[in-house]
Amino acid sequence: MDTSALGSQLRMWRDRVSPAAVGLPSQARRRAPGLRREEVAQLAGVSADYLVRLEQGRARHPSVQVVQALARALRLDDGERDVLYRLAGHLPPSPSRMDRHVPPSVMRLVDRLGDTPVTVIDASWQTIVQNRAASALFGDLSGESERGRNRAWRTFMDLPGMGRFEPQTRSMVERDVVADLRAALVRMPDDPDLASLVHDLRRDSPRFAELWETTPARPRGAQRKTLHHPVVGWLTLDCDKLTINDGELQIVVFTAEPGTPDAEALALAVVVGLQDLEATEAVQGR
Repeated sequence: MDTSALGSQLRMWRDRVSPAAVGLPSQARRRAPGLRREEVAQLAGVSADYLVRLEQGRARHPSVQVVQALARALRLDDGERDVLYRLAGHLPPSPSRMDRHVPPSVMRLVDRLGDTPVTVIDASWQTIVQNRAASALFGDLSGESERGRNRAWRTFMDLPGMGRFEPQTRSMVERDVVADLRAALVRMPDDPDLASLVHDLRRDSPRFAELWETTPARPRGAQRKTLHHPVVGWLTLDCDKLTINDGELQIVVFTAEPGTPDAEALALAVVVGLQDLEATEAVQGR
């Protein structure tokens, strides 16, 4: 891997992205023509020091996860994403493996939906990106491990979140997760991340193992979910999805019918959650 080529390419991509393009406030005085290193690091979920070392050629072999995060933060298109993979010493995604690259147009959509919770997940239910409204409603996953960001894993491991599904919704979600993962394995039987997730869930979750033996493959569709929020109480949300990258990525949007108590509860839950996020970020100095 040519670390100097990787570093110079990262700097050029960083210089061309404006703060407004990634939802950051613009300031009158900026020495950098595009994003600062600290801003890219925050968007990618890596340390600013590590990004400096990458750009200076002092860090070698960034992981696939870091490459994916940098591609999203820098708003790279598919061709540029492949260049970044190769400069980092990795092969670009192939048709037999999940493509987790979120196109710049989708990132703009996620950024600009504002108070509407939006999450982008891959075929394994891994959370690739979510907007601040989604973090406010369901919990901030930025500090979670790779498995901790996986919605299937969180469901069957019963990891804590901002809301709890009522029993009927939980049963529906569990079956949808299993059916959708089965369908994904049919499409990509050689994907190691997908196979590893299913293996670990069958080993560690008796409920998943039980459903795996009885649930046929079926891609997930639109859903209506009822959950209990610790501040606003019960609310029912429509959960709709849009597919991109030939269906391997899903944009999941959570809404409620305008003028209903559910819509009012959703708006309040987002406001309260955003206040909590901002308080946490202030303490952490982010």
